[in-house]
Amino acid sequence: MNLAGQRKVGMADLHDLLVDLAMLDVRTSLQSGNVVFRTDGKTTTQLEALLERTAAKRLQLETDFFVRTASDWRALVAANPFPVEAERAPSHLLVVFLKRVPDRAELAILRRAITGRELVRADSRQLYVVYPDGVGRSRLTIALIEKSLATRGTGRNWNTVVRLGVLAGVS
Repeated sequence: MNLAGQRKVGMADLHDLLVDLAMLDVRTSLQSGNVVFRTDGKTTTQLEALLERTAAKRLQLETDFFVRTASDWRALVAANPFPVEAERAPSHLLVVFLKRVPDRAELAILRRAITGRELVRADSRQLYVVYPDGVGRSRLTIALIEKSLATRGTGRNWNTVVRLGVLAGVS
């Protein structure tokens, strides 16, 4: 879930929301908007829509949810095009989860917008972004990525990606 710029949402409230929706084995990670759960029968797109509607109604929170399956998570970890950076500086490698797969023209717009030393690779509904000079100093923000790709996104650093994989039992 993307909490950037949003009011604080207690992870207990988020946990209870998913339990009330009949999600199983619900576990949250820190105060981060990250939740791991099990469910049957719905696609990731259906789950995102359900979670967004329910959060708006119950928590008065208008935000995006980005749902990935366990097999999606395994695949995105395996597809990391920056293994050296993941090992050497995992906080400088972000996975940006996207609502949809960007097309070539959108990716070209994004690459032209990069003014620093950042490296970007796309794979399915996520980008891998290396910020060699740190995320905080970069002009390659989530807002710029979203504008360039014409889709919503939320980023997690590699440490968080690994931690969530462990929590989900896929790493």
